[in-house]
Amino acid sequence: MTASTSAPAGRTAPARRRPLRAPAASRSNALPAGAWWLWALGLATAASRTTNPLLLGLLVGVAGYVVAARRTDAPWARSYGAFIRIGLFVVAVRLVFSVFLGSPIPGTHTVFTLPEVPLPDWAKGVRLGGRVTAEQLVFALYDGAKLATLLICIGAANSLANPARLLKSLPGALYEAGVAVVVAMTFAPNMVADVMRLRTARRLRGRPTGGIKAVLQIGLPVLEGALERSVAVAASMDARGYGRTAQVPPAIRRTTNVLTLGGLLGVCAGTYGLLAAQGAVYGVPLLIAGLVAALAGLRLGGARSVRTRYRPDRWGVRAWLVAGSGVVVAVAMIWAGGAYGEALHPGVVPLTAPVLPLWPAAAVLIGLLPAVVAPVPPPVGASAGAPANAAPVGAAPVGAAPVGAAPVGAPNSKEIQ
Repeated sequence: MTASTSAPAGRTAPARRRPLRAPAASRSNALPAGAWWLWALGLATAASRTTNPLLLGLLVGVAGYVVAARRTDAPWARSYGAFIRIGLFVVAVRLVFSVFLGSPIPGTHTVFTLPEVPLPDWAKGVRLGGRVTAEQLVFALYDGAKLATLLICIGAANSLANPARLLKSLPGALYEAGVAVVVAMTFAPNMVADVMRLRTARRLRGRPTGGIKAVLQIGLPVLEGALERSVAVAASMDARGYGRTAQVPPAIRRTTNVLTLGGLLGVCAGTYGLLAAQGAVYGVPLLIAGLVAALAGLRLGGARSVRTRYRPDRWGVRAWLVAGSGVVVAVAMIWAGGAYGEALHPGVVPLTAPVLPLWPAAAVLIGLLPAVVAPVPPPVGASAGAPANAAPVGAAPVGAAPVGAAPVGAPNSKEIQ
């Protein structure tokens, strides 16, 4: 007699656990905004250590894949495409400057020659027009691609991190400045949403959406909505006690200023040491000491803030994995700068085709970890934590009477009279 493997009557079989599968995103398990920013800054640091277009393209691909896999439908999440266009614009401007203003890179492969404008003696070293070589164009392309990759990595952080949740992670000393930054960051997406809504309304009414007259007619309601939104934000901030500070002793204020300014100077000097080849020895100690002093100053400065923190973000295992993947990519690329210096910075004189170094490329792929461990956002139009086919919050069930309507069979006012 064989034992039955089915579940007892009236009971459902327990669902199999999938520990390696990322859970659905909700309010309780959402990643802190700082984790996304650390991941993006790690990719940006890696991009700043190389001019290899293959590695830069791989970094852009990693950032784009993570954004496509974990981006929500929030207004700030739609900014990634704008950063890509800004990056392409930066590359084009860098090439235009190299063509018309020349370049110190010597070259032998002439592409074309522009008429050169004669300049006075005090402008020696600067030329307008002249010979344009392939070497200078390739150098300008590498340089522009490096800056464009930095912007795209920062754009990935803007698309994935909630600015309001990032504000909760700021120390008390930077809270007021952080509020101003968050309001400024959310103003542009809301304005774009207003423009799209008004253009759609005009299109449904059969009115034109292009031309100067249409732009003027759309601009007035947009400005009116922005003014009303700013008044509402100011009223809500005043109701929450924004700008009110506590009294602190003068000694603490002076100590806070000294620690903060000294720490920022140490961070600047340490960063310069890391970027310069001669200052690599003292760069790391100065950077660490400056960070410690600046954090201590911000901690003391937070004593003036009288606010409380509601539902503080908790750093779980997934948040540390997301932030750690970006740090690993940055550290690996810094280490590869000494071991694969020529591959990370391909030469342009003479012109050589860039090669893809194996280990740095494998280290960049670690940046794909957030696409696996980060919580999966809900589908477009669905609320966080609800199934895709669930009715939206506040929606009436199918077949229900609309809000304010009398139920079926209820007497009307005339019958009551």
